[in-house]
Amino acid sequence: MDMQHPDAKLIEALFRVIAAHGWRGVTPGRLAAESGIPAGELTRRFPSRLGLLRLFGEQVTDEVVAGTLPDQGGTPRDRLFDVLMRGLDALAPCKAGLKRLMVEMYTDAVLAGALAPVFQRSMERMLDAAGIESGGIKGRLRAAGLSLVWIRVVNVWSKDESEELGPTMAALDRALERAEQAARSFGLIGGDLSPSPVAEDSTAA
Repeated sequence: MDMQHPDAKLIEALFRVIAAHGWRGVTPGRLAAESGIPAGELTRRFPSRLGLLRLFGEQVTDEVVAGTLPDQGGTPRDRLFDVLMRGLDALAPCKAGLKRLMVEMYTDAVLAGALAPVFQRSMERMLDAAGIESGGIKGRLRAAGLSLVWIRVVNVWSKDESEELGPTMAALDRALERAEQAARSFGLIGGDLSPSPVAEDSTAA
């Protein structure tokens, strides 16, 4: 996460609170104590705790997009692998809190449902960064499928203590392969996670 971002310390404080007290334990008082920001200001800016997670999602995605080179080479799948790994790099300062949040998300349907739009928006931007179409119905479906990949891989990453993140990279590679197979079966791609121009044209005809 970009520590130059004006809200970087706030987000780090948020995940320290989550690591210690869980998502339901995030209160203005605890967050104020960790961040040094007055509780009244936090409540004014973020009437809902979910606003903090939306801010976090935007920060992470902004960092990934800023680090993406235009006209990068490689296959679409290679580019997407690189984009998502850089996304994990951006998550690193918040790893302990994310580990607990992921556990809670799997057991709290309300939290999972509330996070779905956050994941969807982030994955649409990740697809764009990888040079893969995210617009229209097919693009939204690609982003929804990529959200499942992201959740699975973040869950593995949050428990991966290896220095080179071998288990995480292996999990991402497998998840992208399964997503590619599923997307192809639904006609969302023509091959290797790229949109099929023929399919797109025939749909528009």
